[in-house]
Amino acid sequence: MTTVPEDITEETVTAAVVTSFDGTPDPRLRELLCAVVRGLHGAVREVEPTIAEWERAVDFLTRTGQMCDDVRQEFVLLSDVLGISSLVENLNHRKAGGATEATVLGPFHMTTSPARSNGDSIDEVGGAEPCVVTGRVLSVSGAPVAGASVDVWQADEDGFYDVQQPGVQPAGNGRGLFTTDADGRFWFRTVVPAHYPIPTDGPVGALLTATRRLPFRPAHIHFIADAPGYVPVTTHIFVAGSPYLDADAVFAVKRSLVRDFAPVDDETAAHRFGVANPFRHAVIDLVVEPQRTGP
Repeated sequence: MTTVPEDITEETVTAAVVTSFDGTPDPRLRELLCAVVRGLHGAVREVEPTIAEWERAVDFLTRTGQMCDDVRQEFVLLSDVLGISSLVENLNHRKAGGATEATVLGPFHMTTSPARSNGDSIDEVGGAEPCVVTGRVLSVSGAPVAGASVDVWQADEDGFYDVQQPGVQPAGNGRGLFTTDADGRFWFRTVVPAHYPIPTDGPVGALLTATRRLPFRPAHIHFIADAPGYVPVTTHIFVAGSPYLDADAVFAVKRSLVRDFAPVDDETAAHRFGVANPFRHAVIDLVVEPQRTGP
């Protein structure tokens, strides 16, 4: 004879759901699910939403998923504007002293960067303000890391990524995958990026509007540095003096990552770099820590 269970109430439902995961074979999955349930139930208890409010929340999440495609990731954008992406990055990159600080991946790393040689230009549309970026990949010991991959992507001088303007920008504009030389060096030519608003035509934009939050990001260039035996780092450099350094919509600005894009008026240097004079020059060292091999 089947025993009739006790009624599920607002006091007992959380424990009942948590217990339902007791048979989950993967202990980490069980830990994650139980933590999410406890957190969500706690939030519901705190605000006591009406049925209509909960239906609007479900509709918001549904529309967020419907906005996602091969080049648009609205859920990443939602994670970014809620500060979750920043929190996850910081929790997972408690780096050794001296290592480059990590920041968010962002919603526009949605396509493979074309392989390029050091010195190539990632600006395929001829921007008005040329820029040279030179850098190194170094170990925290200061030793150069040869053969490291450096993935780069950025908005153009009008604040748009290539995936936002198909037919206007060629695919791969503003992107490049470089390999460091024997001295750990890499460099490329580009255009000074602009600050820009994150996409506001979807549910995340509606959320920002409803909360009177600004959608802007300061001007920046993204990097991922990766090499065998080292912990990869995902980061940006931010253009010093850019608007919104103090109000980044995705909470990614760190003072150590703000760089001068210094004006250079030097015909000899311009000729050496293969750019028009005058130009701007930014320098970045991407410092990575060795992977831990033991406890």
